[in-house]
Amino acid sequence: MKKHYSLLLLSSILASGGSVGISAAHAADSAQIETVTVTAERRAENIQQVPLQVSAFSADQLAASNVKTTQGVLNLVPNVSMDHSYTYLNSFVVVRGVAEINNADSPMAVIVDGVPQNNQKQMLMDLFDVKQVEVLKGPQGGLYGRNAIGGAMIITTKAPTNDFEGSADVTYGNGDAWQTTASISGPIIKDKLLFRLSANLKGDGGRIENTYLHKNVDQIDHDDTVRGKLLAYPTNWLTLDLRGSYNDFKGGAIWDSVVYSGNPNDTRPPVSDFLGQTTGHIADTSFKFDADLGFATLTGITAYTDLAEDNRGDLDFTNPVINPGGFLGFLGPFGQGQNLSVNMTSQELRLVSPTDQPFRWITGAYYVHTNRSLLTRGFFDVNHSPAQFNNPALVLIQKAESDSNNAWAIYGQADYDLTSKFTLSAALRYDHDNRQQTDLGTKLVRKHSFDNTEPKVTATYHIDKDRLVYATYSTGFRSGGFNAPGVSIPEFKPETLTNYEAGFKTSWLDKRLVLNGAVYYAVDHNFQFFFVDALTASQIIGNLDKVHIWGVELQAQALVADGLQVFGGLGTTSTDIRQSTDFAGIVGNKTPKTVPWTLNAGFEYDRSLGGDVNGTLHFEYQHRARKYWQIDNLAVSDPIDLVSARAGVEFGRWGLYVWGKNLTDARYYADYNPGKFSGLPYDIGSLAQPRNYGVEA
Repeated sequence: MKKHYSLLLLSSILASGGSVGISAAHAADSAQIETVTVTAERRAENIQQVPLQVSAFSADQLAASNVKTTQGVLNLVPNVSMDHSYTYLNSFVVVRGVAEINNADSPMAVIVDGVPQNNQKQMLMDLFDVKQVEVLKGPQGGLYGRNAIGGAMIITTKAPTNDFEGSADVTYGNGDAWQTTASISGPIIKDKLLFRLSANLKGDGGRIENTYLHKNVDQIDHDDTVRGKLLAYPTNWLTLDLRGSYNDFKGGAIWDSVVYSGNPNDTRPPVSDFLGQTTGHIADTSFKFDADLGFATLTGITAYTDLAEDNRGDLDFTNPVINPGGFLGFLGPFGQGQNLSVNMTSQELRLVSPTDQPFRWITGAYYVHTNRSLLTRGFFDVNHSPAQFNNPALVLIQKAESDSNNAWAIYGQADYDLTSKFTLSAALRYDHDNRQQTDLGTKLVRKHSFDNTEPKVTATYHIDKDRLVYATYSTGFRSGGFNAPGVSIPEFKPETLTNYEAGFKTSWLDKRLVLNGAVYYAVDHNFQFFFVDALTASQIIGNLDKVHIWGVELQAQALVADGLQVFGGLGTTSTDIRQSTDFAGIVGNKTPKTVPWTLNAGFEYDRSLGGDVNGTLHFEYQHRARKYWQIDNLAVSDPIDLVSARAGVEFGRWGLYVWGKNLTDARYYADYNPGKFSGLPYDIGSLAQPRNYGVEA
């Protein structure tokens, strides 16, 4: 409890610099739905004028939905999902059927304050002191390049301010879960040098019990982040922006349940005799300048990231009572672990023309250097301690590798208004990766280069000022690479995707109703997917030669009365494996982690209770259809329904709220691995969070 009190004190101190912001969405103008500005195409534009399917969430909207992580945001978007399993930072994003996999590039580019997050472990993050989050669907290779094969997520944190202000937020939930965030911002030199400091601290006792150890596997000892920003205006044409952050964490890992029935709808608690653990940190810094040259704005961004994640846990996922023989029935209790270390340095330069002209253009160049080391061990488990990982006498399997990548790209986009109603846009990007892997055991070195050209062409017709239609041809690229030394598939191929899409953006009833939608068809070559061979403690990435993907998306938002907004979204994704050389008998099947359709719906209601007192209620319902876990389509999860709500009372600048997630306590697996694709004699599944509820101030 002492730690909880200290966090409350920290929040109060940081907030004392000025007014305190509240966490609620208000309809600033009750007559119309609020106009949203996005930077999806590297320049500020009205979201309804951008010819692609993009969802945007302001700080108020995130607070009203009680969304505090990227996982929470992505699960609000049709045809997008994000699940968490295996290690504390591990996540699996699926965008229009294209899935995230371990030890490879993400299918969704993540950009934080202009800086690409180039490692899969950076996808799952807390959202605090954030101004806006944008989610773009469909390949965005023309502007964002490698890793944008499924889409992009653009996160903009709050900037330093010219007036002193502060905010604080404290949350407490079941399972002894707590989180506190705080920020303070203001001028060091008025109009010239501004600062912003923010912090996010949290811990969690957990809600998923290991019934053999009688301990919660999803506990968080700590997850603490501090972030600082400096913004300088040395002249009227130059802006300098310096940003730095540090995150330190310790939480659970490898909490899978054994599923002897082979049925992913048979939800079982974890029963391993080794409680998993993840430790690590992420430190990053970036420097950005914007120079107004008159004919264009020149932007430069230099960034550095140091990331480390170490995990330890059970390899057989059982205990001596239900499995006396241990790993594979004859090796006794067995543990696993990994040490991951990543360092990345990047540089980007781009020129952006003014927006208020019929011909608009962007051009730029990007470079990133990555060093990555990964040590994987399987070891005899004699005392269930994470320290066993470092005992040479207990190690049975070891794979150690060092990987480096020098990647660079050049890109450009041009938009031309052929008439007042018709705009033609074209983008082109060239990406090149030089990869090298060293087997630290044998000293064997492997090298390979991967490159791809990613064009995009869009035609947009403005029916009137509130309605447009568009057609797009776009492409995406996910680089190839090396699996761990000595595994059955030594190298995986680069993945490319070609997307054909037609859509519309419309506002009706004097902007009280917004309807947007699209149909898309994509051809994916060398579709990358992930599986595990537990016998050799190997994580393997394979390829499917050709996959076809198609679907529809619809989103609606309506202001039906003063203070009452309703919203909803529908997305369908149909995947079809058309060719497979390495894996027989799967042509015609769906790809791993495919969910054929998702539905999101809800409402938000704000009402004055008199004076400066306001009441707010936010409700959301989500339906996810059946989920196909692997390429053989034999393990299929039933549909699930999730309900979340948040209600509160606000007193001027302060508010008190109650909230709940998964209120119906749906039980399901966030990740599931059939024994055929894990090397184990049984299936394993990682449970999703059960009912979660709490209070927030």
